[in-house]
Amino acid sequence: MKEKIIVTSSEYIISAVSPAQYPEEKLSEIVFIGRSNVGKSSLINSLTRRKNLARVSQTPGKTQTINFYKVKLKITEDETVEPERKNFYLVDLPGYGYAKTSKSNRKLWTKFIEQYLLTSEQIKFVCQLIDIRHDPPESDLKMLNWLIESNLPVLVIATKSDKLSKNAQLKQIKTIEKILAIEELSVLPYSSIKNEGRSELLDTIADCLVK
Repeated sequence: MKEKIIVTSSEYIISAVSPAQYPEEKLSEIVFIGRSNVGKSSLINSLTRRKNLARVSQTPGKTQTINFYKVKLKITEDETVEPERKNFYLVDLPGYGYAKTSKSNRKLWTKFIEQYLLTSEQIKFVCQLIDIRHDPPESDLKMLNWLIESNLPVLVIATKSDKLSKNAQLKQIKTIEKILAIEELSVLPYSSIKNEGRSELLDTIADCLVK
């Protein structure tokens, strides 16, 4: 079946720790946030189908800046109509929770991450990544509640879904939703290895961009 939404190109643009360093070109922003080592870089590479667009590391805390990637989409809703083309930034934030770095660095991260999330007018929604294999820890709950209190739309993505059977996935998704305890909050299972969840996430992004 022909894909309705195609990533035609993707590229790293810039890393930033202050507004002065954000990209000059203003585009809609889809933000990725999650605990250190939850699989943000792998998901970015899966979504864009670029093996090394984002650097994957086994060391928690490798991402220490706000990284902007420009992604171009071709959206075909109707074969008889010319496809829509939309560009956006995929924004990768440093991981929270455990990270192999100094306490002062983690405080600095908190400051510039919060500044970005509270001041950027281009943010469409935030993807909060949670490891499907484990119940969400307190840091995930705190982050989710803070995002909601800050009036930021959130999509929770349960990463590494290939590590569980389908039945185990469904059971754990229900457990995660119960622990998060947020009404009307859906959880999208995603496997960066198998690209499962990719089309659903692209659909969500495209719907947001064409509104």
